[in-house]
Amino acid sequence: MQVTISIPHALRQYTQDKSEVGLNASTVDELLLKLDGLFPGLRAFIVDEGKGVRRYVNIFVNEHDIRSGEGLTTKLKDGDRVHIIPAVAGG
Repeated sequence: MQVTISIPHALRQYTQDKSEVGLNASTVDELLLKLDGLFPGLRAFIVDEGKGVRRYVNIFVNEHDIRSGEGLTTKLKDGDRVHIIPAVAGG
């Protein structure tokens, strides 16, 4: 099943400046593993050593925050859009 991942500007340095990537995956975790296969090191920015989403990163499947559901085991279906949103700080 084809899923589209929206890459925010802050992470495009890891994705050769791509703003979107299409992959086949059945869960968010599988999607991130495949994304890391294409762009090594990207998953480490998103997932911590304990295999959870880092506090400063939010992931949405369509409009739903995966933290309020099944987390990384969130199921994906054909046509879903996954948004990776890192926190922005500064002054």
